[in-house]
Amino acid sequence: MSRPGTNTEIVLNEKENQSLSIKPARVLRTVDVVALIVGIVIGAGIFRAPSLVAGNVDTGWMMLSVWLVGGFVSLAGALCYAELSTAFPNTGGDYYFLMRAFGKRIAFLFAWARMSVIQTGSIALLAFIFGDYATEIYKIGPRSSVVYAGFAVVVLTLINLRGINMGTGAQKILTLFEVLGLLVLIFVGLFILSPVPETVQVTDSGSGNSLGLAMVFVLLTFGGWNEAAYISAEMKSKKIAMALIFGILLITTIYVLVNLAFLRSLGLTGMAGSSAIASDLMGNAFGKTGVVLISILVGVAALTSANATIFTGARSNYALGRDFPVFGFMGKWKSKSEGPVNAFIIQGAIAMVLVSFGLFSRSGFETMIDYTAPVFWFFLLMVGLSLFVLRKREPNAARPFKVPFYPILPLVFCLSSTYLLYSSIAYTGWGAFVGISVLLAGALLVLFKPSIIQSGADNSG
Repeated sequence: MSRPGTNTEIVLNEKENQSLSIKPARVLRTVDVVALIVGIVIGAGIFRAPSLVAGNVDTGWMMLSVWLVGGFVSLAGALCYAELSTAFPNTGGDYYFLMRAFGKRIAFLFAWARMSVIQTGSIALLAFIFGDYATEIYKIGPRSSVVYAGFAVVVLTLINLRGINMGTGAQKILTLFEVLGLLVLIFVGLFILSPVPETVQVTDSGSGNSLGLAMVFVLLTFGGWNEAAYISAEMKSKKIAMALIFGILLITTIYVLVNLAFLRSLGLTGMAGSSAIASDLMGNAFGKTGVVLISILVGVAALTSANATIFTGARSNYALGRDFPVFGFMGKWKSKSEGPVNAFIIQGAIAMVLVSFGLFSRSGFETMIDYTAPVFWFFLLMVGLSLFVLRKREPNAARPFKVPFYPILPLVFCLSSTYLLYSSIAYTGWGAFVGISVLLAGALLVLFKPSIIQSGADNSG
């Protein structure tokens, strides 16, 4: 359960099981964790989601309010994850929490969903962001975005098959450029371009507008705090909440300012009608040069996140193959340098199938959100519920950090996850039905082939 560019690897071998009692060294400072949270959460989605949010609200102020609410919900969720990850530190992350609270069946379904929906959907989603902005530079036909997206998936998968991966240094540099790009957008939209008349900043009320769907898009863009919370085990517990609060407040501030810049310079209608909103803003200010520069920035950011998602996704699929014999073909590591080749190939094939959905829909990016959102929010809700289950089942477990205002904040997180699960089903397109069907296929596999679970590794201890 991760946003584009992040991962919680499922590592369940015997050596790690023996090391579960070893707690991570608490050496990170507050400023280190804030920087990591910002680097993980801010991704290419902020260059695409604002137009979709604008298309599902009625006023500019409503749009900005949705981003603020997204920040609050993300903070509540991050604090829940902070308690779970410091009380039960494990490289399995969500998988381990679900295993400990609900047993092997739910944990297996999460691993299945990660392979077939969540991670591969994120790869396709990022590829479509690259495709939308690459099309702004050079269009190669009516389905230009789909062609570029498919090309990105194939090339990045082949690169990873050859053992060539972007280092963490490159990722940090590209994240820095991404944040600088956002600051440029904020400056141009607020101080260089003239504001659009207020009368243009209202969409047509009626069909298609949905506050719930707008929240789905917003929280997709905030995605990553569930990964960032895991590093809370590596710092003093008294500073955990401070780092999470500062990090998410900083991200929320950047997101609100970016959307305010878009709103001021393009208007709500202009935002809603754009498939490459950052290019439109920079094009209005600097012409074709501005479009090319920002499109290159966003394209590189999307490829960077996609590469990291491909890299980490294959490793969680490798663990699934190693721990459950029915998927044993993915649990083979070809060599120390090349990695889990079969897992890369299967993951790339699934991602290409998802990219092909773009041939039958108006927006491949939006279809991928439809596909991943219901499954993502279902498992995020289950992790939230696991906090209550584990508090009751293991009351004496050491909890270096506890969620403040318990049970109010965890309830807010669970209720918001439930609402977003409902919204992602009720207000999305056919992609949501496909994603749910894939999850149900995994459930049927568990129901009619229980030996899968019985033979799977037990990491519940």
